[in-house]
Amino acid sequence: MPFSAEAIKPPLHDQITELQRKIQLLEGDRSAYYEMSQSSIKKNRNYILQLRQENKKLHKKLANALAGDEQVIKEAFQSRGMEKAAFRNMSGKAALKVLDQKVCDKMKKLNALKHTTQTYRRRLEDLQTLYQSMKLENRGPERDTERHSEEAKSEGEVAEEHPQKNLRVLENRLEKAQLKCQEAEHIMRGYLKLKAHLQEESLTFQSKLDELEAEILRQRQELKDLQVLNSDALLSKDTAKAELQRQEEQMYRERKDRECILTRYKKEAEDRKAQAERVERRAQRAAMQPDELSSDAQRSATGLGEEEERAISTFEEAFRRIKEATGVTDTREVVERFISQGDTQQHLENLKKENQRTLVQLKEDRDRLQEHFQDIKYSGETKLSSGQQMLEDCKRHLQAEQGSRDAAKERLDWLTRTLNTVRAGVEHLSDKLQHIKLGERLEPQLPPGSEEYVVELLSQSEQKLLLLQEELQGKDLAAVMKEMEEEEFHASIEGKLPHCNTRIKLPEAQRQDPYDEEEESGDDEGDIITRAILKHQSQLIIDSKTKRKTRTKKKKGKL
Repeated sequence: MPFSAEAIKPPLHDQITELQRKIQLLEGDRSAYYEMSQSSIKKNRNYILQLRQENKKLHKKLANALAGDEQVIKEAFQSRGMEKAAFRNMSGKAALKVLDQKVCDKMKKLNALKHTTQTYRRRLEDLQTLYQSMKLENRGPERDTERHSEEAKSEGEVAEEHPQKNLRVLENRLEKAQLKCQEAEHIMRGYLKLKAHLQEESLTFQSKLDELEAEILRQRQELKDLQVLNSDALLSKDTAKAELQRQEEQMYRERKDRECILTRYKKEAEDRKAQAERVERRAQRAAMQPDELSSDAQRSATGLGEEEERAISTFEEAFRRIKEATGVTDTREVVERFISQGDTQQHLENLKKENQRTLVQLKEDRDRLQEHFQDIKYSGETKLSSGQQMLEDCKRHLQAEQGSRDAAKERLDWLTRTLNTVRAGVEHLSDKLQHIKLGERLEPQLPPGSEEYVVELLSQSEQKLLLLQEELQGKDLAAVMKEMEEEEFHASIEGKLPHCNTRIKLPEAQRQDPYDEEEESGDDEGDIITRAILKHQSQLIIDSKTKRKTRTKKKKGKL
């Protein structure tokens, strides 16, 4: 699988921006609701304080009214200690009721005394009438009569003087009791008016208290509704977040599937293209077959020299390709370059793992900060200032972490591009060294999409380069380079032939690819370069040139 910036999950910055926007909205809603609730609470508190003050005033008035009964009783009975002590713990109504009962008793006694006085007066009148009649009838001795009359008169006066005195005393007491009763009735009327006023205010006070209780219940219900709305919003946010995560994972899987399908299709297209090119090369070799048949005996005589020349040309071509890939001419520098590329590959892998660990740590820090923010967001009025300060610190820390994340992401992109470039270079070098065989057990068995494939390919290329260095050891590089330049010149000449210059294919057996290992070797006889040998060398140069073009196209398609 190729390393690219698209393979990394990208929407972290977008998620953080979305979360910040949602946090700001929630903060605005919470501050607005908090200000409205504070204003309502302040108004209700002021109203409650006002009602409490009014209630205190009413309690004071009621206490004064209750204390007024004691004051009235004290003033009414200040000259009578025994009655004052008896009426001390009574209310005005109770004292008035007791006094009414006592007045009624006194009136009853007064009426009884008046009746007794009238009875005595009627008896006196009867006695006087009887006396006059007896005086007229019995004009006896006058002394006895006068004496009896004087005694009766004195007894009547004595009897008359005592009831009059008692009556005057009772009348005086009655007048005092009536005055006190009138004063008590006046005070009672004042208390009744005060009571009526208090009762009237108590009626409106109950309605006001009910209104306040209804307002408090309404505020509580509104608070419950807002809490339910907040919980629903949080659930919706979590659901949307989970749905977004699921959609992103599904999109990532689909993209990976599309990339795998595209890679498979590209590979199939390259295989078909390579197969078509092999068919075309076989046709070109078949076109040159008639000329090769005429000099078959001479080629067999010089087979060994041709095999050596093919090996030399193969090594020269491989060395030239290595020079083109690495940009150096010394074999030692080539080996050092590949060793340094292996170290660079390991360093890049270490940097990639470190950046991935950093990203995971940053994600954990972000989740922890978000959980901490959710915990302190509605912690209460007393922790609001500290929560805001902590939120500001978290935001600053989040911005710093975002900057670090962006820098790490840029570095990861650069490392990804560098890794892709290194991968392309290693694949290009492997394509140039493809004709060198190491053995079946040393060939890379990993799939091209795996991460270890490039490392394995680089190791195979290093072994091929070491093998090529051993084979070129002790040879004249100047002569090899000269022969390679001549082959390139002949190949360029052959490449400029017109399309009408074709070869007729004869029904004889075709020769195998000159690069195959089962090539027949000729005898050691003959050192003369004939026309057939030159044609054979030209055909080899054309085949090698065609292979190089095909591999270049493959490399460009992979890139």
